[in-house]
Amino acid sequence: MSLVGESYVVGLIGSGITATLSAPMHEEAADRLGLRYIYRPIDLDTIADGVDRAPQLMKTALELGFNAFNITFPCKQSIIAHLDELAPDAERLGAVNTVVREDGRLIGHNTDFSGFAHALDQGLPGATLDDVVQLGTGGAGSATAYALLSRGVGHLSLYDLDRSRAESRARELSAQFPAATVDALTPETLPDAVKAADGLVNATPIGMHHHPGAPLDLDLLRPDLWVADVIYLPQETALIRRARELGCRVLPGGYMAVGQAVDAFELITGIRPDDASMRTHFERLIAAQQGESL
Repeated sequence: MSLVGESYVVGLIGSGITATLSAPMHEEAADRLGLRYIYRPIDLDTIADGVDRAPQLMKTALELGFNAFNITFPCKQSIIAHLDELAPDAERLGAVNTVVREDGRLIGHNTDFSGFAHALDQGLPGATLDDVVQLGTGGAGSATAYALLSRGVGHLSLYDLDRSRAESRARELSAQFPAATVDALTPETLPDAVKAADGLVNATPIGMHHHPGAPLDLDLLRPDLWVADVIYLPQETALIRRARELGCRVLPGGYMAVGQAVDAFELITGIRPDDASMRTHFERLIAAQQGESL
């Protein structure tokens, strides 16, 4: 038996996350470090009115002794109103993916930004970043857009089914990165923007197991376009699969998944796990899930 403070009980709150690989990644990293650590998914799709009840579920879990939470779709922005404080990164981004309890207060952090920045460095070294199109401006999209601009993207074009959200995010990012050009696309201007771009980022949920399909017309892809996806279940989304077939440089969502997990684990425990070991473990988990061997 262990008391609060002698072990870690961490939850993941989101929709369609019962099969998440975050749980085994976190737990295996903790095992290597000799920590008592349990990671439990709280899948809102399996709970009546789960999305609406997410804040109450978090509060109840805290009362039961949970130490921290990862937050994913669709709660990264809505959960903010129920926190006591935001770290500077989360406040700038307007999205939270990690909540840590500190002295009875709930502090919101964002490791999606740092995770995607690390993914770009590791998975697409030397990629041209002059002109990039990003699909989706929600919680994950806020982080990836910020990461792209922080890595030197000169022109970032944002597309979202909610045009007003894309326009609002473009204005915010333009103020934060005055040396860059950030604009919002319409369905009519999206095709030409992709044709002119160096890279394409999918930050929408389209392509996940429970949101199958592609986030845009795949005929718009071309071999000299690099393509990144934030989705890691599956790794080979329709977008990534088609991009590979065309010979594009690709960045599957696993890179970001590992990067943000490393940063979140450090926030929760105060100890940074080994990046390479976590990446190797993630690849084994993906291979096992697909019936392959490494």
